[in-house]
Amino acid sequence: MQSFRTELENPVVEQDILDLEKKIRLFHNGEIDDDKFRSLRLARGVYGQRQPGVQMIRIKIPYGKLTVRQLNRICDVSDEYSNGKLHITTRQDIQIHYVSLDDSPRLWHELEKDEVTLREACGNTVRNITASELAGIDPAEPFDVTPYAHATFEYFLRNPICQEMGRKFKIAFSSSIEDTAFAFIHDVGAIPVVKTIDGEEKRGFKVLIGGGLGAQPYMAETAYEFLEEEKLIPFTEALIRVFDRYGERNRRMKARMKFLIQDIGKEELLRLAEEEYNSLENKEIWVDRSKVDATEIPQKGAAVEVEIADQAKFDKWSEANVFEQKQKGYYGVLVRLPLGNFDTKTARTLNQIVTDYAADDIRLTIRQGILLKYVQKENLKALFNALDAIGFAEPGYDTTADITACPGTDTCVLGISSSTGVARVLGDLIKVEYPDLLTDDTFKIKISGCPNACGQHTIAQFGIHGSSLRNKENKMLLPAAQILLGGGFDGEGNPNIADKVIKLPSKRIKDAFRAVVDDYDQNAPEGQYFVDYYKAKGKEYFYDLLKHLGDLSTLVPEDYLDWYTEVDKFELHKAVGECAGVIIDLVQTLILEAEEKVGWANEAISKGLYADAVYHTYQAYVSAAKALLLDKKVKLNSHMTVINRFAEHYDEKLQFAEGSFVDHVLRINKNEPTAEFAKTYFEEIKVFLVNVEALRKAALEEA
Repeated sequence: MQSFRTELENPVVEQDILDLEKKIRLFHNGEIDDDKFRSLRLARGVYGQRQPGVQMIRIKIPYGKLTVRQLNRICDVSDEYSNGKLHITTRQDIQIHYVSLDDSPRLWHELEKDEVTLREACGNTVRNITASELAGIDPAEPFDVTPYAHATFEYFLRNPICQEMGRKFKIAFSSSIEDTAFAFIHDVGAIPVVKTIDGEEKRGFKVLIGGGLGAQPYMAETAYEFLEEEKLIPFTEALIRVFDRYGERNRRMKARMKFLIQDIGKEELLRLAEEEYNSLENKEIWVDRSKVDATEIPQKGAAVEVEIADQAKFDKWSEANVFEQKQKGYYGVLVRLPLGNFDTKTARTLNQIVTDYAADDIRLTIRQGILLKYVQKENLKALFNALDAIGFAEPGYDTTADITACPGTDTCVLGISSSTGVARVLGDLIKVEYPDLLTDDTFKIKISGCPNACGQHTIAQFGIHGSSLRNKENKMLLPAAQILLGGGFDGEGNPNIADKVIKLPSKRIKDAFRAVVDDYDQNAPEGQYFVDYYKAKGKEYFYDLLKHLGDLSTLVPEDYLDWYTEVDKFELHKAVGECAGVIIDLVQTLILEAEEKVGWANEAISKGLYADAVYHTYQAYVSAAKALLLDKKVKLNSHMTVINRFAEHYDEKLQFAEGSFVDHVLRINKNEPTAEFAKTYFEEIKVFLVNVEALRKAALEEA
């Protein structure tokens, strides 16, 4: 493969891409284990696809911000290496599909020419930092969270502390207390707050921790009502260090931070985070608010005069998709994009529209749409016509008609039944039978192809996840929809997790939606939010309402087929999921990994990156210790378990100045990452590796 070294200015990025290319060759040659290779490529945005032999590439778009130039670059890459189609995710990423594994380094290299990365878009890492698309223009925001989201993205990208965690870690910034970025479902959620202290206004954040969705959703708990702005990133680092050390690593379904906070409690989690502050290089991080270039506001010129062919549609679009920014005289325009899907031809036309009428600051939204900023009121009609010509002026952004759905069985290895098919069916139903819901947000519909909640179904008023049922009479499988109700925000602005109400055949989803909507219309008090109506009636009421649709004695042949499927028989697709990576614990590679991390530590010391060197050294201790313990068949489920069990088995055989292996290793959070400590810690790991090799050799000889 052609070298990238002469084409990129950033040597770190160059080396990263070269490493991926090298590991692909080693994988093809059988010199690297499949599981280990999977872990490596996932951390570089290369994700296995349902269709064999091709990859999904996830492009990391921090807080969803793209320039025209960057979107054009993504279009070029999709046209050359994929099929010219783009998909916006609920984490403000862009995914492209059907990419050859061998093409992924070159594809990444092309993206980096315009500072677009794949790094840590997947895998057991800090995932894409999300934020309210309204950040910077939200009339309700205390201040713009964009610079803080960008600083957080930069700080944790390639940071040693979050490259090999037990599972993924998600961070979100909401622009106001309305929590439009769903901070309450994140490992760390930040909501801006301004507080007067000693007569001076101070910026800070309400910080939520430990939230998550998936098959077992959990509402985040409040860590701080007000944390000073300069303490946010250090606190997040401390929390990640605790998660990395104490988080579950064997039972994949229990390896998120939400389970750690449930196991040990919020107060203990915060205490452990406090213990980590000694090890932080930066106890305060003041974000340079000017580092993210301020959006260049388009100069006001003569209005573009146009005629509107469909006045009624324009009026609905203006009501549902357009709002005045906090910058008076300018408007934000939201694009409802069905299922987050569009193609490169349309994207390039959109780029020209942005150039003509808006700021060069395109925001992808967590609702799988697009926000255009700084549009002059006088140009709204011209913008509407231009967007309408490419199908981007459909009324109803973030309304009932704006259905969120993951790709499901279209491309995902974990998809059980079609999420996109159900979305199309409900979208058509709303358009024909419930046109008032096109501009009404009573029911937010969110759909996932499986229980893992990539479509965020557990926080929807009407949520669905793909499933299956078996008819006991003929033993045949059929596609099913698990219905969840009552999620999202209530009338007081409080978030709620939806209840699982009933599972029914997928082909009955339209009748289920009709039953719920009609019941609400006929029986709810005027103006009552659906979430409050659901709470008042209760889960059993809605189960009884839908129970008849779950009756399998009345099945017809079409119930055995999934929506819009090309196959004549429904079957479960069995595969190992990659959305959170896998746990890699091969004994024969652990000592080699430890030696590799020692090499990274040495390199970091040579560059004066002492905090990085200390963490690489710590990880080397854990990897080497784990190798010996696995030889003894000791069950290990976290870094702390490794450290404690190694002490139990080997403290009598090895001498440590601190008395115990536990105290020896955990000097990492008792010392600041100075040059002196980094070098001492580093020299001692080299001695430890020699001892580990000797112990393993002796054990093998005894065996």
